[in-house]
Amino acid sequence: MLPTFLLPAPPRISIGLLALLLMGACASFSIGQEAEPDELSGFEQDYHHRLNGINAEDAAAHYELALWALDHYDKRAKNIEALDVTLDELDLALELDPNLANAKALRAAVEEQHENLHRKLNPDFMKMAFAVIGGLGIFLLGMKNMSEGVQAVAGHRLRRMIGAVTDNRFLAIGTGLVVTCLVQSSSITTVLVVGFVNSGIMLLHQAVGVIMGANIGTTITGWILVLNIGKWGLPIMGISAFAFLFSRSERLRYVAMAVMGVGMVFFGLELMKNGFKPMKDFPAFEEAFAWFRADSYVGILKCASIGCLLTFLVQSSSATLGITIGLASVGAIPFETAAALVLGENIGTTITAWLASIGATTNAKRAAYAHVLFNVFGVAWVTAAFPLVLRLVGQLVEGTTGTSPIGIHITDVDDAATFATVVTAGIATTHTMFNLTNTVVFIPLVRIFSRFLERLVPDRDIKESPHLTFLDVRMLDTPSIGLQQSLDEIIRMGEGVDTMLDQVRDAIGEKKIDEARKTKLFRREEILDCAQKDVTEFLSKLLSGHIPMEVTIEGRQQLRIADEVESISDYIANLMKLHLKLRGEGMELTEEGRRDLESLHDKVAQYVRFILGHLRHASPDVLSPARADAEAVTHLMKDCRERHLARVSDQGVSPLKSLIFTDMLTAYRKIGDHAYNIAEALGGEK
Repeated sequence: MLPTFLLPAPPRISIGLLALLLMGACASFSIGQEAEPDELSGFEQDYHHRLNGINAEDAAAHYELALWALDHYDKRAKNIEALDVTLDELDLALELDPNLANAKALRAAVEEQHENLHRKLNPDFMKMAFAVIGGLGIFLLGMKNMSEGVQAVAGHRLRRMIGAVTDNRFLAIGTGLVVTCLVQSSSITTVLVVGFVNSGIMLLHQAVGVIMGANIGTTITGWILVLNIGKWGLPIMGISAFAFLFSRSERLRYVAMAVMGVGMVFFGLELMKNGFKPMKDFPAFEEAFAWFRADSYVGILKCASIGCLLTFLVQSSSATLGITIGLASVGAIPFETAAALVLGENIGTTITAWLASIGATTNAKRAAYAHVLFNVFGVAWVTAAFPLVLRLVGQLVEGTTGTSPIGIHITDVDDAATFATVVTAGIATTHTMFNLTNTVVFIPLVRIFSRFLERLVPDRDIKESPHLTFLDVRMLDTPSIGLQQSLDEIIRMGEGVDTMLDQVRDAIGEKKIDEARKTKLFRREEILDCAQKDVTEFLSKLLSGHIPMEVTIEGRQQLRIADEVESISDYIANLMKLHLKLRGEGMELTEEGRRDLESLHDKVAQYVRFILGHLRHASPDVLSPARADAEAVTHLMKDCRERHLARVSDQGVSPLKSLIFTDMLTAYRKIGDHAYNIAEALGGEK
């Protein structure tokens, strides 16, 4: 009777797991038929030689041969054929002598070991895929909840920090770091920076500082995962979910949402780890990942390229970092490979800012390229000094955990949890050291780097103006920053209204309306119509999400203000049309009428500017002076109308001219009414 492993092997399907690994992007599943070996292995030849040298009817001889085969089983090599021989020889021994001492107990133990190894070598790919995909989904949803919860609690502080960026490069770096820690995404921060530069409210060297800080801030994800409290993920989720569902305090609800996000992150990572565990024992995976070993400069570049490509595809460095930590913490990939993957992920995350710069101004493109070049330069010098960097990382981690992650194997430590902690700490340290050191190198070179970017992306021949809108749909996931963007757009609308008022003021005393001024005013009115539409659509989408009540209130306030500002621009355009109609009929204002109109215009313009000046800092304090000024405008308008009616009676003014003048007075009164509506919105009145 021949052992089963020597019988003709039936066709078998072998599946490569690189598609499942690293989120299904490293390689694809491969199906093929195993070829029957042409020659016997050294173990098989030795076994045949020993088998021919024993008495086939001697149970003890077969038992001794089974022990010999068991001694040749190597756990790391996973040579299951040694266990096959052991079981077959024990079966022969028990068949010849059912009462052979220890044979039954040994067979039971070896059979259990064989079954375990068979499961490892033939994993349930569907179950593994479900665990990884489900875990990744929960991980990303947890990141989102954590970000939204923190933003809801600290949204106003976040906006104040962004507004505080000055020429101080350290303040800019600190702002980028803190904002990224709060929103849990360097992509959001860099897209926001590109938008600010595109709109002309942030200079290039300021943007470079914020981007550096964002790169450091994004490393917080790895340090959160170092806590290694995966088994507590479910309890954290459950307790915080109860607090979120049943708490009456909105602030407490959003704190609970952030904590629930933390629990989901750890629970999702634990699910991914469970999905990845069988892979470390699967030979096809080991063979495939031998190509990605970071044991040479070329290998380091290969790993970095894979990390970069994956992050390009999913546009989330947090997702790829979670996958990398999940693989490394179960021993599926060595620490060195994980560290190289993280370097590539730092380049991959720059795709978001680069996409945001498409169609933007030259300065915005420079800001996006600053992010790309900053990370590419960093990866270039770190890969060149990779062994030295890893040695330093190993010393730092060993100083805190007592074990170095370099060359560590899961069998080298007492338990799997300790191994996961050491490896995760090593990955987080590598990520932080890369971004921190890169920032330190670039800090004194910020302005030089900015000038280099100006040479790299030269100014266009045509004059550029900042884009029409500050709004970026990517900011809908960050309501506090989204509100700041819409407010900036409304403030710009107010600046447009101010310019239109000046243009109408110049037209009052002109015998013939300047054609260029007229064209600019009507063009500006069309732009304000479009801006109001954009703000309304943006805020409607933002308000449809799960946001705090204070954000809802402020969003509704901004919707009302945008509508009122646009209405003011309509009445200013009507004033210009009335002036054109007056000149078109060959009529002119009397000297008294012109002075009255100029006086009323100046009063209304001053009133509108006073109200719009409070857009940045809304306060109920604006209501009292606004009410007094509104009454003054109304009284002045009535006085102008009375004097006009007196002139009509005394001088016999034509009905058309009288009607045009009265319509002008009415337009100014309407402008004052809409300005007061803005004051009510700023003061919190409905």
